[in-house]
Amino acid sequence: MKHGNSLAAPYYICFVRKLYLFIPVLIYHFNIVAQPDTVQQIVAGRKNSVEQQQKPYVLLISADGFRHDYAEKYGAKTLLALSRQGIRADAMIPSYPSLTFPNHYSIATGLYPSHHGLASNYFYAPQRRQFYSMKKTETVRDGSWYGGTPLWVLAEQQQMLAASFYWVGTEAAIKGIHPTYYYYYNEDIPVDRRIQVVVDWLQLPPEHRPHFITFYLSQVDHDGHDYGPDAPETGRAVRWVDSVVQKLTVAVTSTGLPVNFIFVADHGMTKIDNVNTLPMPAAVDTSKFFIPRGFELVELYAKNRRDIKPTYKKLKKEEKDFTAYLKTNMPAHLHYRKKDDVKGVIGDILLIPTWPKTFGFSTTKPDPGAHGFDPALVKDMHTIFYAWGPNFKMGMQVPAFENVNVYPVVTKILGLNYTEKIDGGKELAEKIVK
Repeated sequence: MKHGNSLAAPYYICFVRKLYLFIPVLIYHFNIVAQPDTVQQIVAGRKNSVEQQQKPYVLLISADGFRHDYAEKYGAKTLLALSRQGIRADAMIPSYPSLTFPNHYSIATGLYPSHHGLASNYFYAPQRRQFYSMKKTETVRDGSWYGGTPLWVLAEQQQMLAASFYWVGTEAAIKGIHPTYYYYYNEDIPVDRRIQVVVDWLQLPPEHRPHFITFYLSQVDHDGHDYGPDAPETGRAVRWVDSVVQKLTVAVTSTGLPVNFIFVADHGMTKIDNVNTLPMPAAVDTSKFFIPRGFELVELYAKNRRDIKPTYKKLKKEEKDFTAYLKTNMPAHLHYRKKDDVKGVIGDILLIPTWPKTFGFSTTKPDPGAHGFDPALVKDMHTIFYAWGPNFKMGMQVPAFENVNVYPVVTKILGLNYTEKIDGGKELAEKIVK
């Protein structure tokens, strides 16, 4: 044994020395991999046509989770003042389900989630045998998941440059097209730097200057989830967004360009019962269904279609604080039925909890704030629409409208033509745009 150990010792010592030298390399490598990509992505070789260089500009801002009443509730003085100068809606109504990814993409395409295919934050696509997840880079950046023609793609197709400081879909090549200027989503870039980048874009030479820009802020949603919509932390987040809008408006206005601002959000926020959450109903044999993550909407995708009806019948008998639907009998106003399901990504059975209840399948206690409910039943899901700038009428308040109507507003201002059928109508655009 001693003889064997004496032979092994030099090799062991050598290995340890090499490992010791290699550890910093490993640490450096993993630090690099872990760091988000904060570099601006630029698609080379594009220019505005001479015609498009004469068009106005639109800056579309989203403050995630900014409920319809937050500006008054928490004293967002800048937003309230700007809305009085331009257009203010009683509310903007999100599409169902009132979740982040579906609704940002509905605003961008003028289509309901079932029609553009991004039906939820997490869902299963039986034809692809794949799950979509808002947390997975490989699905977020895969353009084949995204239907419709988002505004930045429409602009680029008509030789008008677009830019994005974050928006759902801009990381993917949809119809083979990215915005000319865009960033991969991360929260590491300070907001003052983001504002400066927008100004830099607007100070580019006319042939390289984007006329459609998206800008996204997440803080109100984060704090609304973590603390609830009535918490002082959420109020501070609202006032922080208000200060960002003030800085952004001053900085952009200093360029002297005819920029139109549209301030929206994807959904509101409500206080839920996060103590008495609903378990998975006993009627569901989880081995027989694919079940993506879900709290305010749980979708069951049958591995064998013969299991759908028996499970549904059992669920109807078990209903308490939730309602079970087949996708063939979902309420028509949700636009989430089988006949709406363009890409075949809606679950075979859908479980919808009765507000303020939610499902909770993990041992982790849910956050006190949530969204995803039917906007027709839970007004807290309603969000905000303010707009101001040279192409908007002044001092006008309009009734609540669905978010799919934003698309024609932007296209009217920018003079972009679209031929594909969308769910939004032109009535709002005709009413509020000069």
